[in-house]
Amino acid sequence: MRRAIPAAISAATALALVLAGCGGEDEPTDPNAPVTITLAGWSLSTTPEFKTLADGFHAAHPNVTVELKEYDATNYDTQMTADLAAGTAPDVYVLKNLKNFYTYQSGGQLLELPDAAGGTAYEVDGKTYAVPYRQDSWVLFYNKDLFAKAKVNPPDGSWTWDDYATAAKALTTGLKGAGAKATGTYQHVFQSTVQGFALAQTPSADLLSGDFGYLKPYYQRSLDLQAAGAQPTFGTATTNKLTYQAQFGKQQSAMLLMGTWYIATLLKQRTSGDADKFEWGIAPAPQFDTSTTGTSATPVTFGDPTGLGVNPRASKAKQDAAKEFLRYVVGEDAGKALAGIGITPAQTSDAVTQTLFGLDGVPQDELSKFAYAKHDTKPENPVSKHTAGLQNLLNETHSAILSDSTPLDKAITDAQARAKNEVLNQ
Repeated sequence: MRRAIPAAISAATALALVLAGCGGEDEPTDPNAPVTITLAGWSLSTTPEFKTLADGFHAAHPNVTVELKEYDATNYDTQMTADLAAGTAPDVYVLKNLKNFYTYQSGGQLLELPDAAGGTAYEVDGKTYAVPYRQDSWVLFYNKDLFAKAKVNPPDGSWTWDDYATAAKALTTGLKGAGAKATGTYQHVFQSTVQGFALAQTPSADLLSGDFGYLKPYYQRSLDLQAAGAQPTFGTATTNKLTYQAQFGKQQSAMLLMGTWYIATLLKQRTSGDADKFEWGIAPAPQFDTSTTGTSATPVTFGDPTGLGVNPRASKAKQDAAKEFLRYVVGEDAGKALAGIGITPAQTSDAVTQTLFGLDGVPQDELSKFAYAKHDTKPENPVSKHTAGLQNLLNETHSAILSDSTPLDKAITDAQARAKNEVLNQ
């Protein structure tokens, strides 16, 4: 099966071949001496990928133990930045997306890794500072049982955003008539749920231009769905601390736009009882227009790679072990291990894809396989010194718009002025 992913990720295999040669100039350490390295992670009870990588590596390298250090998922970068400054950060830490990569790199908080054939997403001035182990893409999860109950036709791969909005409203009406309390869809509070799609799909959209007019139709649609009761309001989601896992997994919403990482969580929660067991599937994300709809086309979506970097303040022995760990995580063995729990690895192959769709509970319909395997995944965060600043102010804009505290046009105009004065002119 094919996957359209950023070309940058394709260098992972080549990079794995030379990672062992990077690091400090100290004398070599004994490669067989027992050593323990620490690895950052979040939501460890519901996010099994970190333990999977740690255990898989330890099995292949018994002399190295990988201990997990848990962070808050929402405040991960804030907490990691504080720990790096304090000298208490783990030896290996995760780059959740590309938003803060430049900040970490320019601050000297990532060990330089030699450039293997160039072209990874974590490259600055021809030098590499991290490797990708995951490449998620945003798709549409849907509850087949709730669609049937509401008597609404399920996604078929041809949906534009207008089709999605129409279905969300019809589902809400149909489910209410059937005595169900679920809404047609759920839009989580992440700015990505609006801004990621708008940036990826709108022709000529450019985050770094400071022109944010491309966001308007996407926010208009979200506001309309809130007003229609087809999805919980932003205020409800924040005040009641709604989680997307519970909204979809406990059948409170018939649809959910989310990254493919949710496959692993949903499978685990179905086993634990934290999610109900029902028939579900995935479909391509709704599209900007019909030019990219249908299974003969390649749908456009977004998703940053998730990478791992090495703390340069780690000891030489720990750096050596950490680099060996990075070699493991970009290889096929780790890829199959991740696919075995429903995670989409950066390194894909037929064996990896077959592993994921061989899992109990993963839908077997052709549309789900298509949605997983074929898409043009564009980065949410282009690498730039301005990216973090722009995304931070756009996160404030996101809250202002969806909470109805600032009218849409004014919020976008204000964001553009702030981008020019506070970020791009600096």
